[in-house]
Amino acid sequence: MSAQPPPPPPQKPPPPPPQQQAPISNCPNYLCKNLHKPTSLPDLFFTALSLLFLIPSSPKPQTLFSKISSLSFPQNPRRFLKTPIMTSPSNPKSIAQFSSPQSLTDWLKPRLPSDSFASWGVKPGTKNVHNLWLELFEGETSLADAVPPVRTVRVVTVRIIGGDNRILVESHQELSDGTIRERCRPLSEKMKPGESIECAVHRAVKEELGSIIQGNVEVRIVPGSYEEKVEERVSASYPGLPACYVLHSVNAWVDGLPDEEFCTEEEEYRDWNGMGIAEMAVSVKRHFWKWVDIDSV
Repeated sequence: MSAQPPPPPPQKPPPPPPQQQAPISNCPNYLCKNLHKPTSLPDLFFTALSLLFLIPSSPKPQTLFSKISSLSFPQNPRRFLKTPIMTSPSNPKSIAQFSSPQSLTDWLKPRLPSDSFASWGVKPGTKNVHNLWLELFEGETSLADAVPPVRTVRVVTVRIIGGDNRILVESHQELSDGTIRERCRPLSEKMKPGESIECAVHRAVKEELGSIIQGNVEVRIVPGSYEEKVEERVSASYPGLPACYVLHSVNAWVDGLPDEEFCTEEEEYRDWNGMGIAEMAVSVKRHFWKWVDIDSV
C-alpha cells in the first residue's frame, strides 16, 4: 500500500484591510453621523434647523445710529420756571376739583407750611381760603399741583397819568375785617378768563374809581405804552404760597378824577350775595388814592 502525501499546511487568513481614518470635521459627531445616513425630506428639514441654532450669527456692526436709537426721550419735556422758590408746576387744578373751600383747604394743608397757612385771614393784610376759592371759581387764578403749589395770576396795571407829570397810586386799602393794607402802587386788577387788555383796563377803572367819577367813565390808553413782564414772589395775600404774576401794564388818561387825595368804595363780591362764601371772605371796602411824581413809581 502506497504512502499518502501529507496534508497541505493551513493557509493563513488574509490580513484585514487598513481602516480609513474618519475625516476631521468641526461638525458634532451626532450630527455628522446623521449626515452620512440616507435622509428623507423631513430629516433634511430638521438638520437644517439644527444648523441654524448651532452656527452663531455674526454680530451686527455698531453704528452711530444704532447707539442713538437706544436712547429714549419723554414725549412731553417739562419746562421749568427759573426761580429758587418754586418747584416745577404740573397741571393746573380746576375749580371742579374743589367743590368747596373746605376741599381746597384739605388739598392745601399738606402742601404748605402749617404756620404760613394758619396765618391766612388772621395776620393783618392777608386773605383767607374763601378768597382763593372765589378767585379759582371766577377763573382769575390757577394753581399748579406742586409742593408748594404755584398760584398764577394775570394782572392788568393801569398807570393813570395826571397833570404836572404825576401818576395816580393806591396808597392803602381798608379791608372788611377793619385792617389796613399798604399798597403804594398804581391801579391793578386781576384779569378774567379770555378778557382783552382794553376790556380789563376799562373794567378796572370803573370798579375801583367809578364811585368818585360823575357820569360816564372815560378812559384813553396812551398809544405805545403797553408793557408785559412776569414777577415771581411769595404772595402777600396768601403767606407761604408762591405766585407768578403776569403783569400787563398800560398808561392811560382818565377824566373826572380829583386833583387831591381821595378814596373810593367798592363792593368786591357784590355778585355773590346769598352764597355764604363771599361773606366769609376778606374783601376790600375802601381804596385810598394819591398823586405822586411819575418818576417815583
